[in-house]
Amino acid sequence: MINNVSKLRVTDGRVNKDIQSCAIFGVMDRSGRRFGGKMIIEAMKNMKVRGNGLGGGFAVYGIYPEYKDCYAIHVMFEKEEVKQKVDGFLNKYFDVVDDEEIPTKEDVNLDPPMFWRYFVKPQKKGKDKILSDDDYVVDKVMKINTGIDYAYVFSSGKDMGVFKGVGFPEEIAELFMLEELYKGYIWTAHSRFPTNTPGWWGGAHPFCILDWTVVHNGEISSYGTNRRFLEMYGYYCTLFTDTEVIAYAVDLLMRKQKLPIEVVAKIFAPPMWDQIDRMEEKKKKFYTTLRMVYAPLLINGPFTIIIAHHGEMIGLTDRIRLRPITAGEKGDLLFVSSEEAAIRAVCKPDKVWTPKGGEPVIGRLKKR
Repeated sequence: MINNVSKLRVTDGRVNKDIQSCAIFGVMDRSGRRFGGKMIIEAMKNMKVRGNGLGGGFAVYGIYPEYKDCYAIHVMFEKEEVKQKVDGFLNKYFDVVDDEEIPTKEDVNLDPPMFWRYFVKPQKKGKDKILSDDDYVVDKVMKINTGIDYAYVFSSGKDMGVFKGVGFPEEIAELFMLEELYKGYIWTAHSRFPTNTPGWWGGAHPFCILDWTVVHNGEISSYGTNRRFLEMYGYYCTLFTDTEVIAYAVDLLMRKQKLPIEVVAKIFAPPMWDQIDRMEEKKKKFYTTLRMVYAPLLINGPFTIIIAHHGEMIGLTDRIRLRPITAGEKGDLLFVSSEEAAIRAVCKPDKVWTPKGGEPVIGRLKKR
């Protein structure tokens, strides 16, 4: 059963189909140094015109060092009785090490649902013992999101968290007091301008499964095909936004099938068939096989995405750059952004460049 999300959707008449561009931004300190949210909040303010206040959010890595061995489950729900169901479910399948309401600022002009976080360790029994811890958590997240009405797990990784909702990014940052409470070595952010899907709290970006997060600017016309393929592997889309499929596809391809991002980029944004025909035989065979095996995960439509997980941040555009991305560097800092102006608003970069379509920009932690 798919959750009823009507009570969490925006219903004030602001949801209109008006094609614009969302804003995305990511910054990573490749040395692993943790830093606050001021820089990314200022960068998002610089691109405010790209959103309309119907969605903003952040993903931050390295924020729960005291619980680094636990999965941090962030849940949004509306009613106390719904929370009781989630409490019962998590206590049945996990060792709940700690839990608390996610701190929020009370005098922010928003109307959020209730947010709670649980720090948990898997308690596998019976047939579940054959699952890895990560697969076990994915399975239980899917069961909550499809089986408990008005409850949505929107973050589920270790030592990281997603904070999102209906509002401009700076409003969401203020609501969750991100600048005051959290430090991380990777921050990604999104400002939403919904076109074909509703503006509601669960549908804001980033989208997350385990520690994989995705923010996205664009429109995925292959959503139906992508979604049906992922359902065969136990991933179910419940958040009514096309971007959700990318997060699950990344988890499937990179975590479960252990494909490197260089290959995953060519699944999402492969060369055209006429380009493949002109390749040398070995490359031609590789890309032909890739396109045939993973045809249902090709992302059709204009897109720019930032993918993050522990130790890595990746920027990727569609193959003909209908939604360009800009990258920049300043010492150990790597930036990926919808606009160069946002990078220059927060630093004087050593280097700025525009990546080729379909070619990933990859930031990785330096070896210590």
